[in-house]
Amino acid sequence: MPKGEPSRATVATEKYQKKAGYKVKGFKLKGDVAERFAEVCNKIGKSQATVICDLMEKFINENQ
Repeated sequence: MPKGEPSRATVATEKYQKKAGYKVKGFKLKGDVAERFAEVCNKIGKSQATVICDLMEKFINENQ
């Protein structure tokens, strides 16, 4: 759970994400790659998370 005094909405969001099985992934990228990736995602109207998730699914399916 969040530290301090989180709002009810924050607590509800955390509870939902835990129940739904969401995980946080953190990684470092070169700045220019991250910026170009964000620009292209904005251009095509997709969130970065959606595109990364799609790429991960494709990679998994191709390598199982």
